[in-house]
This record gives sequence, structure tokens and C-alpha cells, in this order.
Amino acid sequence: MQQTLKRWDRQPYMTIGLVIINFIVFGLMTINGGSENTQTLLQYGAVFKPLIVENGEWWRLIAGMFIHIGLTHIVMNMVTLYFVGMQIENLFGHFKFLLIYFIAGIFGNLVSLVFGNPLSLSAGASGAIFGLFGVWLMLGESFHANPYIHVMARQLGLFVVLALASSLLESGIDIYAHIGGILAGFLSGYLVGVPKIGKVEIPKRIVATVALVVLFAVTFGKLIYQ
Repeated sequence: MQQTLKRWDRQPYMTIGLVIINFIVFGLMTINGGSENTQTLLQYGAVFKPLIVENGEWWRLIAGMFIHIGLTHIVMNMVTLYFVGMQIENLFGHFKFLLIYFIAGIFGNLVSLVFGNPLSLSAGASGAIFGLFGVWLMLGESFHANPYIHVMARQLGLFVVLALASSLLESGIDIYAHIGGILAGFLSGYLVGVPKIGKVEIPKRIVATVALVVLFAVTFGKLIYQ
């Protein structure tokens, strides 16, 4: 029994659960108007500034992370979430991984609301997923002596640069959510720590935590009062 529990604990069940939930929501949207239908997107919780700020529908900051526009959008995001998510979940643990994921996703949506088109719909797990890339950058900075982490951080860092560059050239991509997600994920990695690998210096954790709180407060304030 104990061996079974240990094996189960090593499984990335939070990552798998997120992928399953995303596909369930996508399926429901598909049979209830279509995932590219504006009314369906709004009904299921797409991020839309007037409804959030003026109507107080703040739940959309979370719901929007589980909504995808079209089959290509969800397949690309879920494949990325599975492979990157299971690595981060294995390194940080189930609940720390989930905390990072939601912090990055919510902050990414806030940044998108502040700097993006106020009348455009936004949806997808991209901000949260880019937050996981941000965590890898944090790991690369903190544990660069580890050869595996060093190589992975460099490769994913290059991918992030290329992804952000392509976002500038393509329409319909929420680059602000991506940038916000990366930043929040990077700082959240210091906040929660990663004892499976080693200790993160206390001053770094304090600075990162304060920076994350300040960024949330400033971004939220700007959204409310702009």
C-alpha cells in the first residue's frame, strides 16, 4: 500500500488533471455554440475587460485560463502544458506547482487587461504555461551548477525569446499575458522554493516575494483606476 502511494505521489496528477479539465471545457464549448463563437466564449468565462472591471466578474481571471479558441489553440497549449508541467510538478511538488500555475495565469490576465486592447476577448492557458517557462529561468539562475538544469534553462530561455518575438509578428496572440506569466512564474519560483534540488538564498526569496506582491498591487490598481 505504501509503495503504491509513493508511486502515485510521483505521478504528475495535477498536470494531467489540468489537461483533462481544459479538454472537458473545450468539449462543452464545442457542443454549445463552438469554441470560436463570441457568445460562447463570454458565457464560459473569456477575459473581457468591460465585464470584469465594470460588472465585477473577477472570476474570469481564472475561468479564462481554461478556455481555448479553436482546436489548434488547445492542442498546442495542452501538449506544452503536459511536457513542461510534469517536469515542474516533479521538481516542486504537486501543490507548489499548482500555486505557481495559478499565480502566473492570473497575473498574466491582469497584465493583458491593463496593456491589451480593452475591447478584445482573451482566453487560454498561455499565461500560466509561460509562467512555467519563467520557473525554468529561475531554476537556471539559482542552480546553474546543475548541468541538467543549466541546459534545460538555456534551451527554454531561447524558446521563450523566439516565442515572444513571433508574438510581435502575429496577430491574435496575447503577448502581454505571456510576459506577465513569465515574470510571475519567475518570481513565484523563489517564493515557494524547491527543496528537492536545493536551498534558494533567503534574500532572493524575500526580494522576489515583495516584488511579486508589489507587481500584483500596482497592476491591479492601474486596472481599476486607469
